[in-house]
Amino acid sequence: MKLRALLRFSVRASLLALNLMSVSALAESAVWKVSKGEDYLYLGGTAHLLPESAFPLPVEFEFAYQQTDMLVLETTIPDPADKQFQQTMLMAFRYQDDTSLEQLLSAEVYQLLRQYFAGFGIPIEQLNAFRPGFITIQLTVLAAMQANMAGMGVDHYFAAKAADDGKETAYLEELVFQLQLLASLGEGYEDDFIRTQLDQITQFEQLFKATLIAWRSGDLAKLDELIIKPTQALYPQVYQAMFVQRHQNWLPKIEQLFGNSQREFVLVSVGHLAGDDSLLALLAKAGYHIEQINLSEGESNVKSHSH
Repeated sequence: MKLRALLRFSVRASLLALNLMSVSALAESAVWKVSKGEDYLYLGGTAHLLPESAFPLPVEFEFAYQQTDMLVLETTIPDPADKQFQQTMLMAFRYQDDTSLEQLLSAEVYQLLRQYFAGFGIPIEQLNAFRPGFITIQLTVLAAMQANMAGMGVDHYFAAKAADDGKETAYLEELVFQLQLLASLGEGYEDDFIRTQLDQITQFEQLFKATLIAWRSGDLAKLDELIIKPTQALYPQVYQAMFVQRHQNWLPKIEQLFGNSQREFVLVSVGHLAGDDSLLALLAKAGYHIEQINLSEGESNVKSHSH
């Protein structure tokens, strides 16, 4: 398998890589109504990759989309076949000097990495000039492909739908920012970071399925257990950069969506909605009323949550 063949999947898998560190008939959803007086918007938690069996999406997603005028995503979703974007992505993740993974990793971890990629026909030499963040993405891409779970995610689905419908779309941050953030992962602790990623990737399918069940039902406690607490414990600096700081950056942008004549549907990775520092927690602390949407018993069936 050639390195560039993986790039088609790397866009959707990139943030999933960061998130991977029985649903009843009356299950709720990963969509919330955020209100301030009579004004409100919908906030949905997404999965960046989904197996085909995950479609159709829970009806709450389609309901929120149909009820709103604008779709707000974390960032733009480029065409994976866009060669200019591929080049930008590769440049962001490639060392710009003579630094190599082989220099930064212990002989043991480098050999483990070699063995893993060799199983997919990828020589480690093709990856030697890339940063640990890129290696993490490729590990996730390969595991998702192997488990037949590398399909279109929620954000990609609605971005395409909004484009077809001519619906206005806005973004919470620049794509270049996300690339730079991902590229910085593991810097200064490369050996420990790669070793942990290799250990976790063996549990990919089990963890991914558990995360999807929790996502589909909007089970914030389970998502906290699966995504947030492990990240806090393993990599507190990653947690601060990937979650805490970004939530603080997003909060004023979401607050600016209130007080106009439009209704918005904001979509972020579901991991950003779980835990004490979550986007939902920040909104609740700022005085917004938070209700989890459940249409199983009618459109008006919502449940209030305190954070």
